[in-house]
Amino acid sequence: MAENRKTFNIKSDQFGEVKVADEVVAIIAGLATTEVEGVSSMAGNITNEIVSKLGMKNLSKGILVEVMDDEVKVDVAINIAYGFSIPEVSKKVQEKVKNTVETMTGLTVGVVNVRIASVAMGEN
Repeated sequence: MAENRKTFNIKSDQFGEVKVADEVVAIIAGLATTEVEGVSSMAGNITNEIVSKLGMKNLSKGILVEVMDDEVKVDVAINIAYGFSIPEVSKKVQEKVKNTVETMTGLTVGVVNVRIASVAMGEN
């Protein structure tokens, strides 16, 4: 693993340790975010079509993951599709990211902050 990459210890027992890189948590959060109706793309114009060409690692753009007091804090920056309610889409993103990260990693997500970077005038 790269030395500058942070990891989260999600399991430690007699069989060994399981650690997850912060980049993995960011990718999970990015995938969860793009599944929410009303999210046009991640901030930085990374759309589903581009992501499929460039690879999953680019889904972590617009996402910041950090640990605070044994909880994970996730900051998500999105472009919202025109015509959707910002409060409703933001709440759905927060719920989807929290549930998906916790289910897949076993980590506790304490905070999911959503930043609307822009409004996309075209189709999703």
